[in-house]
Amino acid sequence: MQWASPEERRNLGQARRKQVGRQEHNELKPKARKTPAPVLLERSMKGRVPQLVKLKYSLMAESPFAYFRGAVAVMAADLAVLPNTGIVCQLCGDAHVRNLGAFAAPDGRLVFDINDFDETIRGPFEWDLKRMAASLVLAGRASGHKDSSARQAAEKCIESYATLMNTFAAMPMIEVAHYQVHRIGDVAPIHAALLKATRATPLHSLEQLTEVVPVAGVSTRRFKEMKPMLTRVTTAQAKAVLASLDAYREMLEPQRQHLLSLYRPVDVAFKVVGTGSVGLRDYCVYFEGNSSGSSNPGSSNPGSSNQDPLFLQIKEEPASGYAAYLPDAHAPHHNGRRVAEGQKAMQVQSDPFLGWTRIGNRDYLVRQLNDHKGSIEIEDLAGDGLRAYAELCGELLARGHARSGDPLTIAGYLGTGDGFAEAIAKFGVAYADQTEKDWQALKKSGKAGTVK
Repeated sequence: MQWASPEERRNLGQARRKQVGRQEHNELKPKARKTPAPVLLERSMKGRVPQLVKLKYSLMAESPFAYFRGAVAVMAADLAVLPNTGIVCQLCGDAHVRNLGAFAAPDGRLVFDINDFDETIRGPFEWDLKRMAASLVLAGRASGHKDSSARQAAEKCIESYATLMNTFAAMPMIEVAHYQVHRIGDVAPIHAALLKATRATPLHSLEQLTEVVPVAGVSTRRFKEMKPMLTRVTTAQAKAVLASLDAYREMLEPQRQHLLSLYRPVDVAFKVVGTGSVGLRDYCVYFEGNSSGSSNPGSSNPGSSNQDPLFLQIKEEPASGYAAYLPDAHAPHHNGRRVAEGQKAMQVQSDPFLGWTRIGNRDYLVRQLNDHKGSIEIEDLAGDGLRAYAELCGELLARGHARSGDPLTIAGYLGTGDGFAEAIAKFGVAYADQTEKDWQALKKSGKAGTVK
């Protein structure tokens, strides 16, 4: 790749304003959508576990925001028919208010960042901003805000993004790569998420997900049956899942391989997660480490008082919902690898067990399950929480985009005015309105039953 000077890169961003003006981002063209939303959703269900498809529709029917979470395929199609800047970086792909959260960094400290990358792909930077703005409006409505307040929160998000991106444009790139957002703990909704994350330890997961049962006269731990959300798998399925860990180990760093070798796999379950991911195959593996057994080293009840559990999630990853519209994205052929590498590109610190594998002809992401993870609830955004959280969302997106793209080019496009932020916020309101229409159509379709 040919090196370009900082001035050339900034000028490139400014030149892209001729391709699509900053004020033009308020446009939404729902009639230009080539395929109706119900058909797009139906296509996105292809390959999923048939028995869980209705569950996904039911979860999406609970609220406009829930529909939005499960309808990336629809928004990808809506964005694809609009003009874009062509300024590319790594997209989160599913940027919304509940896809940011707290988790444990490799050094054990709690951090707060974007934490869901199932849809990640390289694409126009503004697509993440438009999805985040729409989510802020929908979340604002759900938490009791007037539309004017929700729109202002979306605008503040984009202003925060632009301010920090201009700061990054003047910084050494090494400093950008290590930049930390230090005021995270001062934002009330995030403080609540950090408190949840403090409690979400592997030992907490042990109590929530497993139980002690007698097997051949010996007490041992295994996953609980909590259908349909958590289901123990057959012996053949468990063997296939555990066999897939061999390839996963090979791609880990040597020190992580060694750490994993000190844990013994005990049980495997199928877990239903999220909204957008419902129907995809998601397995959890329970491991025991140093403390497998009671305090007596000679105990005949291994696992009954395990104090060193490890849970790995092996999550199916189909192609990104944006892939059909970004043929030049150069994403890895393995979708688990696409997600892992996209996550590492945007996050300052990532799960040390992050990796990928394959089971049969399906791609999977591997990561820790609930290791000090915590996210906000929509109710946390009532009052002043929405605006403060929106500003932080903008900062975290700016950091992820600057790490994986070119902050000078993006800053060159954005400039210093408010026109871009106002346009994206207006788009957010328009897209929230369209989402509510699509949600009503889903409820009337009869595809969504009742969630138990």
